[in-house]
Amino acid sequence: MDGARVLHFAPEEVLAKLFRSRSSAYQSADLEPGAADIVINIEAIDLPDASVDLVVCSHVLEHVDDTKALREIHRILRPGGHALLMFPIVEGWDRTYEDPTHTSKADRVRYFGQDDHVRMFGRDVRDRIKAAGFELAEFTAEEPSVSRHGLLRGEKVFDASKT
Repeated sequence: MDGARVLHFAPEEVLAKLFRSRSSAYQSADLEPGAADIVINIEAIDLPDASVDLVVCSHVLEHVDDTKALREIHRILRPGGHALLMFPIVEGWDRTYEDPTHTSKADRVRYFGQDDHVRMFGRDVRDRIKAAGFELAEFTAEEPSVSRHGLLRGEKVFDASKT
């Protein structure tokens, strides 16, 4: 992985340390100044096409326009590149639930589980990722990855690849 350009959105300390130790071209990114190496809006990424080998995006897509973000991630990935995507998902739901009329913090907690979420993904999220041009694989986080990398036990990790 050394030399691979890694872009990590909303970096978690454990994952940032892991990827920084394995890539000399690691950069963390966030919309908030001071929260990461560079300030980037995931819905309009100011990087050239096909310029990144790996994108790590953990618990971001439920906060933003996921269609725009996924298209941008696909655009900046080199052919053969991967995006590791993690987000809350309700496997019992066929469809993602989003309703732009839920704008109050109380409504967002009630309907999406957190006051800054704008949707709760259902099983159709796989189709949403594929619609952005990705091939998709997935796995469920279990030990020892949970302890070693600060993942949530049972969490789905989606590996979206660009061919």
